Amino acid sequence: MSGVWVFKNGVVRLVESVGDCPRRKTLVHVPSEEFITSYGVLERKLLPLGWERYYGDPELLQFHKRSTVHLISLPKDFSKFKSIHMYDIVVKNRNEFEVRDVLQSR
Repeated sequence: MSGVWVFKNGVVRLVESVGDCPRRKTLVHVPSEEFITSYGVLERKLLPLGWERYYGDPELLQFHKRSTVHLISLPKDFSKFKSIHMYDIVVKNRNEFEVRDVLQSR
């Protein structure tokens, strides 16, 4: 099954034919199928995976995994959370997160 997830009036649905609708990326927690809609949601998913908040830079929201050299650095403002940040999380947490295309309602 292929297509794009559409959010409209609080309802999520899969659209098979995307046409010319604008798209954006979203981060999804795969085991729960939950969309990451805020840093609070993201932190609740990262903490059980061994990630800890790191307070090294006041301009960034950072997470460090003690057993590795990995550091996730995110902009403080969630509206500036872009696909490059999402893919960084995916690479460092294989099988836990994925990036999906979603259509934006007009």
